[in-house]
Amino acid sequence: MTEKKAILKVDGREDIALSVYSPSLGQDVVDVGPLTGSQLFTFDPGFTSTASCESKITYIDGEVGKLLHRGYSIEELASQSDYLEVCFLLLHGELPSAEEKELFVSTIKNHTMVHEQLQFFYRGFRRDAHPMAVMCGVVGALSAFYHDSTDIKNPKHREITAMRLIAKMPTIAAMCYKYAVGQPFMYPRNDLSYSENFLHMMFGTPCEESKISPTLAKAMDRIFILHADHEQNASTSTVRLAGSSGANPFACIAAGISALWGPAHGGANEAVLNMLDEIGDVSNIEKYIAKAKDKQDPFKLMGFGHRVYKNYDPRASVMRESCHEVLKELGVNDPKLELALKLEEIALSDPYFKEKKLFPNVDFYSGIILSAIGIPTSMFTVIFALSRTVGWIAHWNEMISNPYKIGRPRQLYTGATERSFIPADKR
Repeated sequence: MTEKKAILKVDGREDIALSVYSPSLGQDVVDVGPLTGSQLFTFDPGFTSTASCESKITYIDGEVGKLLHRGYSIEELASQSDYLEVCFLLLHGELPSAEEKELFVSTIKNHTMVHEQLQFFYRGFRRDAHPMAVMCGVVGALSAFYHDSTDIKNPKHREITAMRLIAKMPTIAAMCYKYAVGQPFMYPRNDLSYSENFLHMMFGTPCEESKISPTLAKAMDRIFILHADHEQNASTSTVRLAGSSGANPFACIAAGISALWGPAHGGANEAVLNMLDEIGDVSNIEKYIAKAKDKQDPFKLMGFGHRVYKNYDPRASVMRESCHEVLKELGVNDPKLELALKLEEIALSDPYFKEKKLFPNVDFYSGIILSAIGIPTSMFTVIFALSRTVGWIAHWNEMISNPYKIGRPRQLYTGATERSFIPADKR
């Protein structure tokens, strides 16, 4: 990381020298830390021009549509790797050797069960509670079940916590679903792969052996990979901010889940299905396309375009392939999916969408896949949280393993100036 200097000139003040750092990839970064001593600070709503940390995990170039995990492109990882190998990469910085991968996968498989007492925790929720509400509560409570590994200064504790979270999140997610539909919880099976095991716990019953399609398992694994990490987004920043206070890792991940729940973040693929419900039928597409093009109309096409990617979402091309494989495998005859594919066709050919670069993003295709598999929309964000857990824990561990400060953003205060209190009978 090379260093240059920038000079800030402010009327009536001495010039301020600010360091400018050049990263290994991406734009130069101005260190505004010295402004504090000059009684100045920056104003950046949404932190869109502020680097909150230094990280070696994920790099995004939204202008060209590039996503790298530890230097490896998401397209290569999604087509040649699997989710647990990507988890190892995100956590440790390098792809595992054959022996390292075997040990890592074995460790995860042998920690997929949750404390038996946890099932009684679920029973405190209403059956019709949103699964994300249940997941927030359950994950936040994990420190009460696994308090033997919450010393954040102990590297071994941090490693144990990472393994536990990656291993147990599919079990917790599936239990959220099973509880909602009134079916018995399914114990995990160590003979299955990570994605197969999740589908088994979601759709299996004690009455018969689970039969899991390799195509669906592959699609599920890709969904996990494509959502594993996405740099300093709202939920990851929330995990880091919570972690900067010294909170235990389970509480930090629960905070990330809460941030992910928002429809502007992790709820996007659920919003896609809700939008398809609103459009209703293929015959209504032209009407809604016109509404989407009308700046005066509040209607928006969900699952098209992306805040970060100004070009095509690199995850979408991989997800599109899996989407069509799943639909072919299942032979689904669903008007909603027919509608989705028609929208995709229009978005990829209509000059308006091409000019605005409103291409289908990963949420558009993942929503279609999850719906085709039979997963209800209320579970979409839960699966996103399951996938993103490894990214959250990798960023949390990176922060805790290095010198850090407690997060404390500043504000531009525009309220009342100091005034005197007036007793109630004189107001």
